[in-house]
Amino acid sequence: MTPRLDYFSTAPKLLGAMMNLERAVASSGLEHSLIELVKTRASQINGCAFCIDMHTKDAMKAGESPARLFLLNAWREAPNFTDRERAALAWTEALTLVSHTHAPDEDYEALKAQFTEEEIVGLTMQIATINAWNRLAIGFRSVPGVMPKAA
Repeated sequence: MTPRLDYFSTAPKLLGAMMNLERAVASSGLEHSLIELVKTRASQINGCAFCIDMHTKDAMKAGESPARLFLLNAWREAPNFTDRERAALAWTEALTLVSHTHAPDEDYEALKAQFTEEEIVGLTMQIATINAWNRLAIGFRSVPGVMPKAA
C-alpha cells in the first residue's frame, strides 16, 4: 500500500490543531489503559490498520496484556474486562457506529453508572478524536508501522 499523501506536511496548521485536540483529550484524566482500549476498539470497527497497529503497540508498552488485546474484538464474550471498561467499550461502539445505533439509552445509562459527567465528556471526545484519526489514516492510506514525517 502506498500513502495517497502526507497529510501532516500538506496541512500542518490543521493537523497541528488536531494534535492539540489529541493532547487535550489525552489529559482528560481517564486512565491510559482505558484510552488505549477505546482507541483500539474504534479502530477495529473502522478497519484502520494503521491505528490498530499503533494503539496495540502503545497499549503493550504501557503494560496491557496481549490476551486482553486479542479478545478486545469479542469483549462482550470475554471475562477479561471490568464493568467500567465494558461501559466505555459499549459507548465506543455506539458512537463509532452512530448511524446504526443512535447512541442507545441503555449504553448511556451503563456509562453513567461507571463514569462522572466530566469523564463521560472526556470519553466521548476520545471516541470522536480516534474516529477522526481513523478517517485520516484510512482516507490517505497510512501504512501501519510508518509514521507520517511531521507527526
